[in-house]
Amino acid sequence: MAGCYRARVSDSSRDTAAGAGWGTAEPGAYRSLLPARTERLSWLDPRLLWAARNGVLASWLGDPTGRTRARWAAQRAAAGAPADRVVRRDDPDSFSFLVIGDTGEGGDPQYAVVPGLLRAGRGTRFAVLASDVIYPVGGADDYGAKFFRPYRDYPAPVYAIPGNHDWYEDLTAFMRVFCDGAPPLPPGPAPRLLSRARLRDALWHRARPGDGRHLDEARALRAAPSQRASQPGPYWAIDAGPLRIVGIDTGLLGTVDAEQGAWLREVSRGPRPKILVTGSPLYVDGEHHPCPIEGGGTVDDLVRDPAHRYVAAIGGDIHNYQRYPVDVGGRTVQYVVAGGGGAFTHATHTIPRVSVAGVTEADFRCYPLRGDSLAFYGALYGRRLRMRRLFALTQDEATAVVAERLGIRPGRAADGDPRVTRRVRLVAGLLGTGSRPDRRRRLRLPVRRMYAQLLSPGSATHGPPFFKSFLRLDVTPESVRLRCFAATGNRHRRSPRRSRTR
Repeated sequence: MAGCYRARVSDSSRDTAAGAGWGTAEPGAYRSLLPARTERLSWLDPRLLWAARNGVLASWLGDPTGRTRARWAAQRAAAGAPADRVVRRDDPDSFSFLVIGDTGEGGDPQYAVVPGLLRAGRGTRFAVLASDVIYPVGGADDYGAKFFRPYRDYPAPVYAIPGNHDWYEDLTAFMRVFCDGAPPLPPGPAPRLLSRARLRDALWHRARPGDGRHLDEARALRAAPSQRASQPGPYWAIDAGPLRIVGIDTGLLGTVDAEQGAWLREVSRGPRPKILVTGSPLYVDGEHHPCPIEGGGTVDDLVRDPAHRYVAAIGGDIHNYQRYPVDVGGRTVQYVVAGGGGAFTHATHTIPRVSVAGVTEADFRCYPLRGDSLAFYGALYGRRLRMRRLFALTQDEATAVVAERLGIRPGRAADGDPRVTRRVRLVAGLLGTGSRPDRRRRLRLPVRRMYAQLLSPGSATHGPPFFKSFLRLDVTPESVRLRCFAATGNRHRRSPRRSRTR
């Protein structure tokens, strides 16, 4: 089976600004799907920050997710889940499926993906949610508006791997929804008195009493027999047609515990071609993150082993689309970031000029394009700081200054000859564009780490363009065809298409 590749159609973001969602347009049909009231998350709210504290506690006081995951695995095994954690489906040798990452904010951006997903997903046998099914803390009563309602018209089963936000309540709601209504875990053994673990447990966020009272009502939205799926736990493998899809759970901090690592080594063996789905991408933002396994080795060691026959590794967590075709011993493995399914958009203009594992700018792809990302964030910061005139960049100006700073070809041809003025360069520098910052100008706004953690969700736009995306994979015995479809939230007047292949 050959590796995956990227396909294109006309009028994409690489062809026109309208293809990216800019310009004169009308809102797409997604607005008719929205609930009467939608939650708009603000990570500036101290109550929300306190509820989402478990990731910080795990990094400071020790990460308990490996032990908790092992307890979930033991519970599922006692309930009759297959010991090898493999879901064996009756799919033909040629079939299709969807991958959607980081979906569950429940607002306009998530619902804007749905019309195109239903259209592009026609005929697919199932879908996989890759990371962060529910924001902000994976609560059970959030599943109605953020999972069951948006995907109620998708007729096939949906499988999922959790992200760090799903772990903020010890995966309790995730297991109830995707694992046959798994009951909550009983309390574990109390940590030693005066230990860091004892302090962590005292501060740990857990599910609210009574959370999930509306879950049965929400389940009714996806109650058709064809929509039902059962998975053996938070990590699993699916044998579908000639392919094995391996889903791993990287918990709160992006690592794999020893028990899951041993399973991953075992399930990676065998002659079937394989695709990895993970909550922590292995290549992202021009860097390699191989994902350590407790006890030694990395996840990428297993992906690269030619005996395991991996053709792609798809990760969520970062809310955009990136693709790195890496040559591994004469064969190409497609490393893909696919976290654009509904949450706020992570910047791509901050990605430096790509040169990693033999992948260069000529090979690398991302969505949104860097210029569109810079124009988007310029408008966002202009609103937040009440300095619209300073930060406002046209799409052509943003594309030109990105190309200048990174020394790359423009991602899209300009309508004229845009001037790259001092103001344009200043804004690009303030917003952290590319890999060649002016060391004399040290002021940088928090576009990546602090902004992603605190300000981006609170500043997320609730009107198009959204720059969302999802994947469709078409499998035959000879190949896997991977396509990225964009959802802008706008319906361009020249065409009713809301999804574009990237």
